[in-house]
Amino acid sequence: MNDTLSFFSGFGPRDFLFLGEAALRTLWISVIAISIGTGMGVIFGWLLFEGKLLATLTLGPVLDVFRSVPLLIQLVLFYNFAPMVGLNLAPFGSGVVILAIYTAALVASVARGGFEAVGVPMRRASRSLGMSYWQDLRHVVMPIGMRAVFPAWVGVALGVMKDSALVSVLGYVELLKASQILITRTQQPLLILALAGAFYFALSYPISRYAARLEERWEQ
Repeated sequence: MNDTLSFFSGFGPRDFLFLGEAALRTLWISVIAISIGTGMGVIFGWLLFEGKLLATLTLGPVLDVFRSVPLLIQLVLFYNFAPMVGLNLAPFGSGVVILAIYTAALVASVARGGFEAVGVPMRRASRSLGMSYWQDLRHVVMPIGMRAVFPAWVGVALGVMKDSALVSVLGYVELLKASQILITRTQQPLLILALAGAFYFALSYPISRYAARLEERWEQ
């Protein structure tokens, strides 16, 4: 009886710290996946833009699969089938891989739109000034195009951060998984879910505000 009482205890300061640590894990896996996925997505977007028909027929369908199949299914399938090909990844590693690929699939469309936002006359003007293709890409296309699609990228990044909660199905103790653990022990779902929501807001709001300030600075 005493063990039961000690297990089903009320919410305390240690539980709040537990949620805080889980929020940091959520931030950590999100930052890694978004960083890797963004780099891959920009490359894929460039290939789709420059490759035209070939890239559309080869790379395009693969990216469509990752955009269309629910992220939860991707996580479960990869985590269970990866060991069959010799990839014995922990839940964190599996989550990073799938979240990064999922991010890349979303960013590819955004990046392609950024490349297309730079008109042909502007590119011809840069080439007429003696710039090589890569100089034109680095100094003209990338700065202008990526600024044009920056708000869309922020939306993707915030969405992936929230979607990282799905990694909890693999056993990775991020914010949602920690909330489930505490709800089972304390039987206080409203309080814990409210705190989890507050942590998600604390992670997302500074990013959205900083992005808004960058946009304002670029418009000046």
